[in-house]
Amino acid sequence: MDNFTPATPSTPPPAPAADLPPREGWAVAAGRGLEWWKGGWSLFRSAPWIWIAMMAVYIAIMFVLSFIPFLGQIASTLLYPVLGAGVLVGARALDRGGELTVAHLFSCFNDRATPLIIVALLYLAGWFVIWLIAAAILVGVVGFGTVAGLLSGDPTQTGIAMLSALGLGSLIVLLLAVLLGFPLIMAYWFAPALVLFRGDEPFAAMKASFAAGMRNMPPFLVYGVVGLALAIAASIPFGLGWFVLVPVYAASLYATYKDIFGEPA
Repeated sequence: MDNFTPATPSTPPPAPAADLPPREGWAVAAGRGLEWWKGGWSLFRSAPWIWIAMMAVYIAIMFVLSFIPFLGQIASTLLYPVLGAGVLVGARALDRGGELTVAHLFSCFNDRATPLIIVALLYLAGWFVIWLIAAAILVGVVGFGTVAGLLSGDPTQTGIAMLSALGLGSLIVLLLAVLLGFPLIMAYWFAPALVLFRGDEPFAAMKASFAAGMRNMPPFLVYGVVGLALAIAASIPFGLGWFVLVPVYAASLYATYKDIFGEPA
């Protein structure tokens, strides 16, 4: 089996612990974004059918939860890091020459479950705040445009003003969600792995994840562009490529963590 080999960090760890990464992880070269996908593929091809079965079980769980109004959406958000951490446990076992099993998916329903759920709650709260801010701005924009149209005394102008305001407001909401959501995603990206492998407290894990993401923007950009290309390719043969891409993506998360934070405990 070809194990994933971490990069030599472009920003070396401080002395005296020259072989250990800093709390916020190493800064690695942009080209490592491609290597993360290669690392995910290497892990996937070591046990392809187990990976596919594991992802099928995960998707089935999320699909069933989606039918439960409101509570199902919350439950899926809270379960995501717990199940995702289980996938990381399986990837670590496979990387070390062990065996991957579907049971790994549920391996973090233990003492790690509570801090992982807290991470999910912090992430959910972050998105709630973002959408509150975005909604407030949207109301402000729509209100201003509507009042301007009403003052004109022309019903046609009023309708145009409302449509224009909604269009501008939607654009503002989208841009704001992207601007505020990206740092939140970076804070969440490594957090489950840091809770699992390093025993970080939830908030500390999100803080370290954010710092690691910000200092590794170039490789994440490459990773995202390659991921987009792979997603397009996976969608062409009737979407069948997603049966491979989803588990490769899941395995690449382990490769990403290992490259930036070193060998997991």
